[in-house]
Amino acid sequence: MKSGMKTALSDVHKGALAGVVVVLCWSGFNIVSRFGSTGAFTPFDLAALRYGVSGLIALPLFVWMVPPREWPRYMVLALFGGLGYGLLVYSGFKFAPSAHAGVFVNGGIPFWTVIMLAVGAGFRIPRRVLIALLLSTAGLVLIGYESLLAPRDGNEWIGDALFLAAAWTWAVFGLLMRRWQIKPQRAILGIASFSAITYLPVYFMWLPKTIHQAAWSDLLLQGGYQGIIAALLAAGMYSYANQKIGASQASMMLALVPAVSAIGAFFLLGESISLTVGVGIVVVSAGAAIGALPHKEATRQS
Repeated sequence: MKSGMKTALSDVHKGALAGVVVVLCWSGFNIVSRFGSTGAFTPFDLAALRYGVSGLIALPLFVWMVPPREWPRYMVLALFGGLGYGLLVYSGFKFAPSAHAGVFVNGGIPFWTVIMLAVGAGFRIPRRVLIALLLSTAGLVLIGYESLLAPRDGNEWIGDALFLAAAWTWAVFGLLMRRWQIKPQRAILGIASFSAITYLPVYFMWLPKTIHQAAWSDLLLQGGYQGIIAALLAAGMYSYANQKIGASQASMMLALVPAVSAIGAFFLLGESISLTVGVGIVVVSAGAAIGALPHKEATRQS
């Protein structure tokens, strides 16, 4: 009995640690992607770098490790956790700033996850999960308050809608990973492989591109971050956390991303943190902490 409890606790700790890695990776993702989308790259260029680099690494390993009869599920995961998510997010950065992505993507993923669990699996939302979701949402709105209420570009709402759609695709990916119990390393190899096979021919033949105008330093930054850190490391750690601590808990941890980004910008870039943002960081951290704790009802259904 004691041995089993130790193993369970060990799984929880491992899942939480994987979630922390995801938070750190995604905290840089919004900034790097926004920088690329407003610079020498189109959203299609960023997607090509993401899937080109990750696919080059993943495809030989995937073909070697996974028999063809199991490929259909990996194609579905690639549709949601690969192509769908990446194209929607990169397109959103063309219209709206990274602060909006922090609110709508990182707030949208736990929101959609809880909603789909409730609707699709007869999941009664525990009071603690509901409180955590409300706190996280309130904290995210406070963090993005100044940006959300700033003088708006007429097309920013398009970016916000794309970010919410991206959050939905990632939530679907997380729930499918949990339901199918696919090993995280195989899932990420499959997503990268099928995303590359599907997307790159379309990109090279038909989609607008300005990648040839980019400096080598920008290519290395975007290719390394998008193709290795975001597509392989962060996605793999999220899949692992999802299976160890549950879909709702893993998704709730993503609400910490804007808070960590703001703190990182304060120490690394000298950007100030206003009182509103500071309060938002405290509130969203409390919500994420409450939501990430294991609870019997959520664990059973997720």
